[in-house]
Amino acid sequence: MTTQPAVPGLQAERTTLAWTRTSFGFLVNGVLLTLRDWHGAASLAGAIPAALAGAAATCSYVIALRRQHTLGLRPLPARVTPRVAVYVVGISTPVLIVVTAIAELI
Repeated sequence: MTTQPAVPGLQAERTTLAWTRTSFGFLVNGVLLTLRDWHGAASLAGAIPAALAGAAATCSYVIALRRQHTLGLRPLPARVTPRVAVYVVGISTPVLIVVTAIAELI
């Protein structure tokens, strides 16, 4: 089996695209939550999940930009793993789910 040599710069581009898709998913969630409560938001509880989704979308987009910059550096830094960034997105996803579920019950 032959392997083709990696094209420089594509790893950074793929990583950015993956993080951008994640932020777009959060953003769509926030927009849908906002539209749902657009006409009859009785309390602040309906706006909290949408605001949290917007914050998560912004954070993941900033992470995408930082990852693209890091992977574009030559020579690569000694440590390129995004541990903190993955934890941030990994924790914000279930938190958003729980907050949204609680807001739906209220």
